[in-house]
Amino acid sequence: MITVHHLENSRSQRVLWLLEELGLPYEVRRYARDPGTMQAPAELRAVHPLGKSPVVTDGARVVAESGAIVTHLTARCGGALVPADGEGQARYTYWLHYAEGSAMPPLLLKLVFSRLAPSSPALLRPLVRAIAGRVLTGFVDPELARHAAYWEAELAARPWFCGEAFSAADIQMSFPLEAFAARGSGAGPRVTDWLARIHARPAYQRALRRGGPYAYA
Repeated sequence: MITVHHLENSRSQRVLWLLEELGLPYEVRRYARDPGTMQAPAELRAVHPLGKSPVVTDGARVVAESGAIVTHLTARCGGALVPADGEGQARYTYWLHYAEGSAMPPLLLKLVFSRLAPSSPALLRPLVRAIAGRVLTGFVDPELARHAAYWEAELAARPWFCGEAFSAADIQMSFPLEAFAARGSGAGPRVTDWLARIHARPAYQRALRRGGPYAYA
């Protein structure tokens, strides 16, 4: 049996969605974030040494990292939701790795620097706010705008990230685009339409019911 070690409001939601799209049976083991730090609980380290989510156990095998999990599960289903043509496969490989390698770092920086001043000592708060503001306006926000324009152009050329057909690369891309839109970063019309289409998929809705509250839907 496949078990998804699921952390609330995390990348593991898209693993539930993938499993629903593939029609694979699975169980969900839920974990709550520490209310003070918003980090994953220590119990996850019993599953994987880094204590991060998503992690999937499939029999005796433990699979961590979203891209590796997507590869493992789609292979388990004979390459389902992976393009069959060469161009589609090339795009699929790119987007599968782009989602975490290029899209998530500026989003994480946005989150960190936006929270830096409020969590600082009161006397240092004005200085920290000024430094964080410079980093956000000088680097992070322009970088996010560059990525957002890239997504708009790609989705203007084709309905899904790999071409005419929905693929597991769209599932992998869901978390960065949902996080971007949820933080009020100014999602364009193509991204907004793409998000509406993925949210309307029956498998996506079933995954929400299995996973529980998800702030980015």
